[in-house]
Amino acid sequence: MNADKEKWILLVILSIIWGSSFILIKKSLEHFNPFQVGSLRVLIAGIILLPVAISNYKLFPKKHLKWLILAAFTGNFIPMFLFPIAETEVSSSIAGIINSMMPIFVIIVGALVWKFETTKKQIIGTFISFTGVCILAFGGGDSGEFKLIPILLLLLATLCYALSTTTVKSKLMEVSSTVLSAFVFSFVLFFPSVIALTSTGFFSEFNFSKDNMLGLLFVSLLSIFGTGLAMMMNYRLLKVSTPLFASTVTLVMPIVAIIWGIIDGEKLTYLQFIGAGIIIGGLIFLRANPKK
Repeated sequence: MNADKEKWILLVILSIIWGSSFILIKKSLEHFNPFQVGSLRVLIAGIILLPVAISNYKLFPKKHLKWLILAAFTGNFIPMFLFPIAETEVSSSIAGIINSMMPIFVIIVGALVWKFETTKKQIIGTFISFTGVCILAFGGGDSGEFKLIPILLLLLATLCYALSTTTVKSKLMEVSSTVLSAFVFSFVLFFPSVIALTSTGFFSEFNFSKDNMLGLLFVSLLSIFGTGLAMMMNYRLLKVSTPLFASTVTLVMPIVAIIWGIIDGEKLTYLQFIGAGIIIGGLIFLRANPKK
């Protein structure tokens, strides 16, 4: 399969998988607290990918260890906690919409960290989308309450994703997508996730009740598909495209997230729909490849 066709197929599949992650986070939070959801999400992925990591340990990029650690924590650890914490205050639909800001952060991080040049069109698009975020934050929810803190947490998580994406593209492309995912979850993040989960009292309080098993089902689906499989596909997408193209998966994700939210009974205000439209409009406007 040629790279151009492959990148579009990966983009569509990732949009569906990651767009469904927000409703799975919401369902997981009905059974576990945000820190348990985040820890379990990373830990389960690490356990599943451990055989791959062990069988390929000779390929571990020791010379790029600092970049691997940076990419792992910013892309696959910190956001795993920020999203559940935020979703205790805002809907899964809102979380999906805010996550669509990732292309903006890819441009900003690319310019500040990796010295990519930005175009005037991208700057204008960034301003348009930021306006949409402000409207979304002030638009209230069903209660009409101002949700600044959770919005900021979601933006921070999205910034972390952008930092991880650009780091992988710049420093870790010599490692295959599957092996890189295995190293991230099984070698780098396995013990931090165990420590984080233990600190929540999970192992001492857990029992095999129907409620807990249902919660584990939601977290497992989130971990296997939304974390492990999705990150493999994302790393592969970075190999056959650019960080900016890969980040545009977030343009389709809000549509999937909103559909799941509506099915689950969530509602957005008219003002929030306007804000979401402005965000996506700005992202479409800025979709121009940065000068190298």
